Amino acid sequence: MHNFGSRAIEYLRRTDKLLWLIMIAISIYSLILLKTIPNKDSGRSWFSIQLMAIIAGYIGAFLLTLVDYRTVGNYWYMIAAFCIFIILLTLFKGISIEGAAGVNAKAWLQLPGKITFQTSELVKIGFLITFGKHLELLQQENKMHSLQHVLLLAVHAAVPILLVQMEGDTGTAIIFGFMFLFMAFSAGVQLRYFAVLAGIGAMAAPIIWNFGLEDYQKSRMLIFRHPEADPLNYGFQQLAGKLSISSGQLTGRGLFVSPRVNSGTVPVQESDYIFSAAGEELGFIGCISIIILLVVLLLLCIRNARRATDLLGSSICVGFFAMILAQMFFNLGMCLNLLPVMGVTLPFFSAGGSSVMCLYFGFGLVESVAIHSAEGRNSKRLFE
Repeated sequence: MHNFGSRAIEYLRRTDKLLWLIMIAISIYSLILLKTIPNKDSGRSWFSIQLMAIIAGYIGAFLLTLVDYRTVGNYWYMIAAFCIFIILLTLFKGISIEGAAGVNAKAWLQLPGKITFQTSELVKIGFLITFGKHLELLQQENKMHSLQHVLLLAVHAAVPILLVQMEGDTGTAIIFGFMFLFMAFSAGVQLRYFAVLAGIGAMAAPIIWNFGLEDYQKSRMLIFRHPEADPLNYGFQQLAGKLSISSGQLTGRGLFVSPRVNSGTVPVQESDYIFSAAGEELGFIGCISIIILLVVLLLLCIRNARRATDLLGSSICVGFFAMILAQMFFNLGMCLNLLPVMGVTLPFFSAGGSSVMCLYFGFGLVESVAIHSAEGRNSKRLFE
């Protein structure tokens, strides 16, 4: 018992305690919001689904903190093969879920017990490891500035981006793109390569518009600045969400008693538009609290990236930072009518079993970097 107690104390000493506290605060806030949103399509509440996902996520995160992230990185090839396998399996055997991702997105696998799993969420976590390891290997071999190897980095990122896009999940494909850009830039890939990539993207934009996007995606992009032009169809969700947010004013209309939340006026308010539920029930204070919690989480990720003792560790933290930042940016943008609706959830707050659970796995990797980087720094001091 004494040995267990000393190990627990040592674990708490080395872990990033503020990051744990922020995650716990986010978890509690998310559960409170989802407890107030009725689930009229299922006998199970959003609260119970989220709670099970959070518990599973914390268990996975804790186990990941016990393993050195460098050990996990040594198995990058197995992780890469598994990620490609589950994306291909989803591409051919996947199902669509009404109101999630894209209208025709087949991004979920049907598991026993009427459980669905969005495989791309787990692939995001795998990408943190495989792409981070790729960057580290290039740094060790002094090939970070080689055009050939930078192209291989782009190919590495293009595999999940294109496969997810083939599933019809454009929002997730964009998130992968942001993770690639942030991780590559922070690792030291030269700016001229990003300039070339931007030029290629600009030239490809008309092709993507004409052949890469579905009609409903084009309609969302054309209507988002003026949703009142199509209030009963593509503009309805944004108009309803904006009205819910504004109706909360400073302190909100109250938990469990807000009429628009209770009646389900805003489509997919438990997921893509959870911010509108926070705005109506808790007002400006509730909305700004979400933003503050996520911003602090982002800052802690950057802090751990700076403290990491190797490129793999810093890349994992930067990749997780990019994933959270991009999802936050696009979700809040579409909720506030600044961006078109694209099926991107608000990280940790939106309902979604597989997505929430995998986000906590990402948090576990960041904590592993914090713990085992601290061990490395302490060992270094002993020999100085």
